[in-house]
Amino acid sequence: MSIGFLIICLVLMTQCQNTTRYKALELNYVDLSDNDTITAQPVLSKPLKLRKSDAVDNVIIVHSEEIINPMLSGIGGAFNEQGGESFMSLPSDKRKALAEALFNPETGAGFSLCRTAVGSSDFGLSAYSYSETPDDYEMKYFSVERDKASVLPFINAAMAENPSLKIFASPWSPPGWMKISGKMDGGTDDNREQNMLINDPEIHKAYALYFSKYVQAYAENGITIDRLLIQNETDMNPKYPGCNMYPEQMADLAFNYIRPQFEKDDLKTELWAGTFRDVDQVGSRPDAQNFMALEGAMEIDGVGLQYCPPKTLLELKAKYPELKIMHTEGVCNRGQNSIQQAKKRFSEVANWLNAGCENYCYWNMVLNETSTSAWDWPQNSLINIDRQTGIVTYNPDYATISLFSRFIRPGDQSVKVDTPKDIIAIAVKNESRLVVFLQNATDSALKQNIDIDGQLSTVELPSNSVSAVVFKMKK
Repeated sequence: MSIGFLIICLVLMTQCQNTTRYKALELNYVDLSDNDTITAQPVLSKPLKLRKSDAVDNVIIVHSEEIINPMLSGIGGAFNEQGGESFMSLPSDKRKALAEALFNPETGAGFSLCRTAVGSSDFGLSAYSYSETPDDYEMKYFSVERDKASVLPFINAAMAENPSLKIFASPWSPPGWMKISGKMDGGTDDNREQNMLINDPEIHKAYALYFSKYVQAYAENGITIDRLLIQNETDMNPKYPGCNMYPEQMADLAFNYIRPQFEKDDLKTELWAGTFRDVDQVGSRPDAQNFMALEGAMEIDGVGLQYCPPKTLLELKAKYPELKIMHTEGVCNRGQNSIQQAKKRFSEVANWLNAGCENYCYWNMVLNETSTSAWDWPQNSLINIDRQTGIVTYNPDYATISLFSRFIRPGDQSVKVDTPKDIIAIAVKNESRLVVFLQNATDSALKQNIDIDGQLSTVELPSNSVSAVVFKMKK
């Protein structure tokens, strides 16, 4: 038997293995045809038998061995004080049902990485910090007592459903007395340089202690803060709580104050830069790139981004291949909570995951019946709660994000997908299954060809749907 013949046999055997590696398991989808179709359990499932296809067009190609990100941390959303107050207005059985729908990995969406604010966000009931006494450099009067009314119970209810839930936190503003303006909120274009942390070693030392006290206080209340991001939206000067922070000041805080304080207090919380934006508007700066260009920046545990085009992630990944990047806030819109906005979530999530991000974090999970902040700022949410009637409304965004979370789990790997023009797809895998996410935004069922490592099949996608096509690994 010749060597050439053996090589040919090996090639044919490899091709045969590739074409039989996965078998169809089920089609999971959410119906985005009407607002009234959204329920607490929006994901529909049915067994799937893919038919073989000889099609050469309209094919998405999944390269299951080309890894984009080797360790995904999953999908989640943000806790806030307004949502916590609304959550606590419900009777205990409705609180349990809502927490199960969002966080239970077996019977609900199973959110796995969620955000909270250090003090007040723009969806706090008002501006507040944990250090309201001016010049309290030693944090003698530090207190998270206000959070015990709603924020802490909401997070604790989530963790009761999913004990593996990870939490990351960031401040919208330092305590007012630590800022040049003396206030947490009230930013305008005219006072941008006033809306900053005072650049003084004693202030920086006190702020580092503030963060340490926060992590410890939450731990005492049963909540581990896994990651701290130093400042939300570093280029913003909003009327709600905010802080304009340059990369140099963030690096100084991180490496000369916060990290030494965490080490002194034996805290394991990771320290991440951000949250950075990169958007085309007045006042926006490419702060993520500027931060990473600083000497020693790679000592940071990772970088948090929001409102960035895919090219920002791709540029950072190309220049810093080992850099961990997380998504910190989804597009918030203006409170319309429409089906069309929910349909756009598919491409938003795809852009982040396919560019190498490890997660996707929706913004407000829960808001009250007004959907409007204390600063008259309306936004979308996954769920609205009417505090007077107790009616819980699951919005269209919830359906899309719930599907993603059900089938993108911590530890999954995102893999490369090639698609024809105007088609978007996402693929993730673990040791037992591969999931391909697809969208059909038309009013008719649509056949889509899928090639996984040379195995070509066709699946029919329901109209107005986002789908997760699950393939089981053959043993």
